[in-house]
Amino acid sequence: MSTHDLIGGFAAALTTSSFIPQVLRVWKTQHTKDISLLMYLFFTIGVCLWLTYGILLGSWPIIMANSITLLLAGTVLILKLRFG
Repeated sequence: MSTHDLIGGFAAALTTSSFIPQVLRVWKTQHTKDISLLMYLFFTIGVCLWLTYGILLGSWPIIMANSITLLLAGTVLILKLRFG
């Protein structure tokens, strides 16, 4: 594994895991009033595009990070639509 992949993997783990507290809080409280629907919509679309880019490059840090981020951000987006 190259140094580039290690750095990318570590960066991906940190940025991706940053969504976990938001998902847990929304799941627990069912409160989404202060979450921007437009921001999460744009962000989720952007993550889909990053995932596509990673697949085209065959870059595992991009693919893994954006797959998990898509799941987490998509969950917040769905909960926002459900509870908002």
